[in-house]
Amino acid sequence: MDVIRENYQFIAMGFAHTILLFVFAGIGSLLLGTLLAALRVGPVAVMRSVAGLYVTLVRNTPLLLILLFFSIAGPKIGIRFTWVDIVIHTGWGDIRMTNAFAGAVVGLTLYTAAFVCEALRSGVNAVPLGQAEAARAVGLPFGGVMRHVVLPQAFRAALPPLASVQIALIKNTTVAGTVLVVEAFYRMRLLLNDYPGDRWWIFATFAAVFVVLVEIYSLVAHRLERRWRVA
Repeated sequence: MDVIRENYQFIAMGFAHTILLFVFAGIGSLLLGTLLAALRVGPVAVMRSVAGLYVTLVRNTPLLLILLFFSIAGPKIGIRFTWVDIVIHTGWGDIRMTNAFAGAVVGLTLYTAAFVCEALRSGVNAVPLGQAEAARAVGLPFGGVMRHVVLPQAFRAALPPLASVQIALIKNTTVAGTVLVVEAFYRMRLLLNDYPGDRWWIFATFAAVFVVLVEIYSLVAHRLERRWRVA
């Protein structure tokens, strides 16, 4: 237990990076996933095919390969994030958002967006077809129908699967440690190397914090689901 008490600031900074990864990738994946879902149910056949191909390819590609692409292969073909170098100074240490952090955010966003798309598409299918037809009848274009009629109801219907996707994203942030992002999993490995005799305390502490993060998010999602529930 002493190893946790002595290194609590080191652990806290790791989870600060994890939370930032989740927030940025979560917002990005919701935006990109919503766009993909709109394309998949849109009237343009080419766009439907492109969005469907993207979802199929990304969902069947391991997340680790996507992150390794942005950290190893990407820079060799000109995909770099060297302009990203943000340091936030805190009383417990520095939060560094570097090119590796940016690459991990992009990789997590692209990967998670495919699952957000499918979750939202299920919500779109739950919206009665007559509502979309009525909106078109009063002169709304496809974009207006999606923005004002279909998507608000689709988000409400798809909230449980969307919450599951974002919970999976919280746990998927641990993969970013393999591409040298100093998030929680990366720091856990460093502690295990320095304190091999306390590995059970280290494992238990990191697992417990992840459980707390997931439960907090689940509570927020549950409250939103109750508020948006249709009587």
